[in-house]
Order: sequence, then C-alpha cells, then structure tokens
Amino acid sequence: MTAPRVDSAGPAADTAPPMQPRHAKTAAMVVHDLVATALAVVLTFAFRFTGSQLTERLHALPLLLPPFLLLAGLVYARFRLYRTKWRFASLPDLAGIVRAASVLALALLLIDYVLVSSDLYGFYFFGKIAIVLYWVLQIFLLGGTRLAFRYLKYTRSRQSSARGATVPTLLLGRGGDIEVLLRAIESGSVKKLAPKGILSPRADEAGQMMRGVPVLGGFADLERVIARLAEQGQPVRRLVAAPSALEAEPDALVAQARRLGLPLVRVASLGEGAREAELAPLEIEDLLLRPTVAIDRPRLERFLQGRRVVVTGGGGSIGSEICLRALAFGAARVLVLENSEPALHGILSNPLVLAAGGRVSGLIADIRDAERVHDAFRAFRPDYVFHAAALKQVPYLEQDWSEGIKTNVFGSINVADATLAAGARALVMISTDKAIEPVSQLGVTKRFAEMVAQARDAEQAASPGHPTRLIAVRFGNVLGSVGSVVPVFKAQIARGGPVTVTHPDMVRYFMTVREAADLVLTAASHADGEARQAGTGAAEDQRAAVYVLKMGQPVRIRDLAERMIRLAGFEPGEEIEINYSGARPGERLNEILFAREEPRVSLDGIEGVMAARPVFADRARLDAWVVRLREAVAAGDRAAAEAVFEAAIPHFRERKAGQVEGAAAEPALPEAG
Repeated sequence: MTAPRVDSAGPAADTAPPMQPRHAKTAAMVVHDLVATALAVVLTFAFRFTGSQLTERLHALPLLLPPFLLLAGLVYARFRLYRTKWRFASLPDLAGIVRAASVLALALLLIDYVLVSSDLYGFYFFGKIAIVLYWVLQIFLLGGTRLAFRYLKYTRSRQSSARGATVPTLLLGRGGDIEVLLRAIESGSVKKLAPKGILSPRADEAGQMMRGVPVLGGFADLERVIARLAEQGQPVRRLVAAPSALEAEPDALVAQARRLGLPLVRVASLGEGAREAELAPLEIEDLLLRPTVAIDRPRLERFLQGRRVVVTGGGGSIGSEICLRALAFGAARVLVLENSEPALHGILSNPLVLAAGGRVSGLIADIRDAERVHDAFRAFRPDYVFHAAALKQVPYLEQDWSEGIKTNVFGSINVADATLAAGARALVMISTDKAIEPVSQLGVTKRFAEMVAQARDAEQAASPGHPTRLIAVRFGNVLGSVGSVVPVFKAQIARGGPVTVTHPDMVRYFMTVREAADLVLTAASHADGEARQAGTGAAEDQRAAVYVLKMGQPVRIRDLAERMIRLAGFEPGEEIEINYSGARPGERLNEILFAREEPRVSLDGIEGVMAARPVFADRARLDAWVVRLREAVAAGDRAAAEAVFEAAIPHFRERKAGQVEGAAAEPALPEAG
C-alpha cells in the first residue's frame, strides 16, 4: 500500500517554481498586444491623415511610441488581460479589453488637449476623430485575435469530439445546465457522447437550438422523441440528466428510462473550479431532496482566493468535500489533519487533489493530542480552520460516552486554542442539529463544544485588531455520508430486505454532502465579513455564532424507505418488507434547528442559510466545567460527567422526556442520518 503523501518540507512548505511554458505563453501574449497597440496607432494615422500631416506624425512615432507602449503594457496588466487563456476568451475578457482601450484613449485625449493643444502648438496631434478611430482599432486588434484563436480551437475540438462521439445521447435539463454540458462535450472533457437532442422542463425552450443541438420537447415527450429518432436512423443509447432534470419529477423520469431500457446517468459536476463537467451513475439519493440550495459562487471565490486552509477530519465524507470545495474556490494551500491513515490516503489520492499538485498536504494527527495540533497549526499558519473531526454515531457514543467527550469536547478545545495561537481569521466548528436541546451524548458534547467556541469568540470580539472568529455550523442528516441512513437502506434493499426503520413517525432534515460543504464555507465568509462587526445595536445583531442550512420540510424516514424501495424497482410491503426496530438510546422523533432561547440573525444577501446569536456561559464557568469533565472521564464516572452537562446545558436534564418510549439498550444500525 502506498503511504499517505505528505509534503517533505512539512506543512508550511510552499509549492514548486513556476512553469517555464506558462511564462513563454504570457510573454507571447504581451508581445502580441504591444505590437497590436503600435499597429493601432500607425493605422489610425494612415486612415485619418494624408500628405504632410501623415508624414509629420509618422516622423514623431519613435518619440511617441515607446512611452505609450510602456503605458499600454501597464494598463493591460492592470486589467488582467493575461490571466485567461485565449482558447477560453469570453465576454468578460472582451469587457476588460474595452476598458483597457478606453483608458488608453482617455490618456491620448489628455495628452492631446492638455500637453499639446492648439493653444501651445497650433494644432492637435491626434484630434477627437482620430482618438475614436484608435479606440475602435485597438479593441478590434486585441479582441479580434483572441476570438479568432478561440474559434479555431473550438472548431478543432468540435471536429475531434465528433470523430470520437460513439454514443447517441439525449440530454435532459434546463438550457443553462445543458449549455455547460455541451461545452464540456466539445472540449473533450466529457467523451464519446453524440448529442442528438435536448429535452427541457421549460416550455419556452422547445424548438430552440443550443450550440447546434435541437430542443425536441419536454420530459413528457421522452418516449415519442426516442421513437422518432429511431425511425430517423439515430437510435438513442443513453440519457444524460443535468441537475435541473432531477428537481421536478425524478421518479417518473427513472420509470420512463427503465421502460425504454436506456441507461440514465447524471451530471455530477458542471465545471466548478477544479472540476470539469463529469458524468456519474444515477444514485438513489440524487432523487430524494428538494432542489439543491444555490450558493453565491463569486462570494466564495473572493473569500478563499489565495487563502491557507486547515481541515481537521479531512479524510471523512464532509471533511474531504470541504477540501475539494476549498480547492475549487481558489485556496492557495490546504492542510488535511486526519488520525486515520486510510482516510488520509483516500483524500490525498483523489484525482482532483493530485491535479492540484503541491497545494494540498496531509498530516496524521489526532485532535486529542494538543501538542501535535498546536505544532501543526503553528507551522502551517492557516487563515481558516474547518473543524470536521468528531465522533458522531449516536448508539456508539451512548455506549462509549467518555470517548465522545475526549474527541468532541477536549479535541475541539485543542483545535480552538491552536487556531487562536496561530492567529487564524476564523474557525468553523462542524456541529449537528442534535446539539439543540440535546438528549444524546452526541448532541450534548457538540453543544458544549459550541459553547466553548462562543465563549472564546466573545473574548476575541473584545480584543483590539483583527480577532479570530469562532463559529459553529449545524448539519442535518447528510445524504451519503459514512453511517448515514441512505447507504444503510441501499445495502438492505440490495440484499432483498427487510429495510429497518427505528420508528414509523421518525422525521429528519436532509442535505447533500455538497450542500454541507458549501454551507460551511458560506458561514465562514459571513462570519469573517458582515458578522465580524462588534459593537452595539445593529452591528451586535449581526454577530452570528451558529449557522444552519434552510433544508425545507423534514422527511419521514418511513416515507424515505418506501421511496427508495420503489426507485430500486420494488414494491414496499410486498417485495421488500419494512421492519420497525424501535428507537435507540439518545434518539428522538423530531429534530429542530434552533433552541427556543437562541435569538435569530438576519442574513441579508445570503440565500438558503439561517443564523442565530450565541447563548453561552462565561469563560471562567466553562473552564471549571471542563476541569470537572476531565476528572469524571479520568475516574470513569458517567454520572459526574452528565451532572456537568446538566449544569451547563439545562435542556439536557429533560432528555428522558425528549426520547422515544421503549428505546432499546444496545447499539443497532448507524444513526438515521
């Protein structure tokens, strides 16, 4: 087995020297633009002036051009004309060219009317008409070359993809998603697909063409369109669904594909950051949720661009997705702290991480080891810390209560203190909706860790300078994460059942792994931005401490099981049974998003996220409780530990009433979510 890849120079080592080919290409672009600038000036004179006027101006060129070209080079660099490859030239690049040409034209106008002018020399060297002509020529020479180069590359890639297209395909989804997918097919990042048509859920897109592919109707027309294409000698062999195709009636779409005997795959990513558009098999959990909460991508790019990020528990299902999203949004360096060697190897071997080169490094470290965590943070100097390391399975924490305290409480304290010592801008602690009015060891240890973070955040708010923010993000049940209910149900369905549900009235909130990671990053951006204000009145109201995703209505676990059985092609109760095993220790029927006493915060301009202000004890009382917890863990005294939690979190005293009657005593299946 290959050992986990860790930077040999330690976590603080930065990456390799810049690549020579990139410098050569940039130099070629600079030379082209300067030559185009000189040509624009010469052509302006040639088109505008004749005779002695033209001769006089051409004679002055050796004096005029060198300083003007120097100015042009600085202007082009300022407007970032060399940050984009020509093969990807687009409207934003053209807008940059227009702005740069406008600045240069204004400079010529200033020179002509202030430094030359008819009052000083009796004539204008350029004149208004010549400057406008120069502006047009400059845009044409800079932008036209780029667009021509892009068109040439587009034509070649389209011919190449057409030669390799062997699978006649029907694309399903809204125009925006499909356009991105078609670009990916043309560029070759999605291979072998030959799009024969598009089906869109939007009626106004029917009959249109998207990059040369016709929109043949809506989803209800699927069977008719397949039959018509077959009659025309173009039998469809695959259906590809964009995310928007799975938002309305995915069950009907899956049933139609099954009747037609066609494989239905989904677009797993639409070219976000490090990820090209890619296809993946359709998973049952893709069909279970409300429409995915949209994120403000430019906000997260501005937030993470060039930053250094630490992710504890970065090999887990949530931690690894946070790592990948941080890379996609432009993080300069990512350090993964993980106590599991296989998990660390898994994230460092991910193709997207390997493609990032030296931007990602890893350390085997346990957050219970305070010295190890402090050393790692001190060496790496993070801007942001995302604390995902935790023990989270309710039944096991009810059984091994002291282990939950060691990791979820003492480990979180180590991470928080190391974050402060390293001078990071923010720490985001991953919490759970079970921390609200907790009835379980998972919930109470996570709520206590939240209070520790909030107490330290309050101290930082009172400090001068730029203090560290410490916040918590509460998750619902994350689809597809390790130990969540969906993989358990899938395995049970694959074995032919029965599917085990703890209680017929159990309901839970659900979110995807992608939504969970984006929530963490969005919360961090708000905490380090709008909520960093510390003061009184409105500013104090915006100092959010706990963030939660708007997850719509909770899902009844029994309904979830029945739908998964049907999506797998079986009938619940007839072909696959559902058994009720009884709720387990630490479980309750309903989860909530905020405690009754937590004051809510308005997050203007951030969609899909809610927040609340902190509710916590002062630092001195928390430190005293921590000392008592350490003594209880050392003595193996569960009653003493629970007495501390009851003092710190009064709702924990009500846990017996909050749990389901008749809960079993032994750990059963992983927690439902």
